Formats: sequence, C-alpha cells, structure tokens
Amino acid sequence: MGSFSITHWLILLVVVVVVFGTSKLRNAGKDLGGAVKGFKEAVKDENTEHAKKQVVLDHDGNAHTEERPTTSKVDDTHNV
Repeated sequence: MGSFSITHWLILLVVVVVVFGTSKLRNAGKDLGGAVKGFKEAVKDENTEHAKKQVVLDHDGNAHTEERPTTSKVDDTHNV
C-alpha cells in the first residue's frame, strides 16, 4: 500500500463509487458501524457480568470483592 501514490487511491475511490454507488457504500458503512457498536456492548456486558461474579458473601451476609493473591508467600515468623 505504501507504493501507491495519492492519485492511485483517488482513482480507485472513484472506480469503487461508480461500481457500487454511494447508497450501497453508505449502507455498508451503517452496517459496519452497527456491528462495531454491538461488539462493544457485548464486551461491556461481559465485563460487568464478570465483575458481578467476583462479589463474594461472607458469613454475615456482607458482600465484598474477592481479592486473590498474586504471589504465594509463606510467612515463617509464626512457626514454632
């Protein structure tokens, strides 16, 4: 793509508009935009669902988020 100049891209754009027409290109753009929007909403919904699953209830019924340790470090100071 780097080997083409701006005039090549303009000629290609004119050919595409002539072959497909502006209405088909506009509809294709709307469809693509709708697909991207739907994908973003699905990812957002998945993230909120995942966050809801991380909430843990303790024995008193209080909700708190579960924190998982990133490293397993053994504390040797309490060994007798």
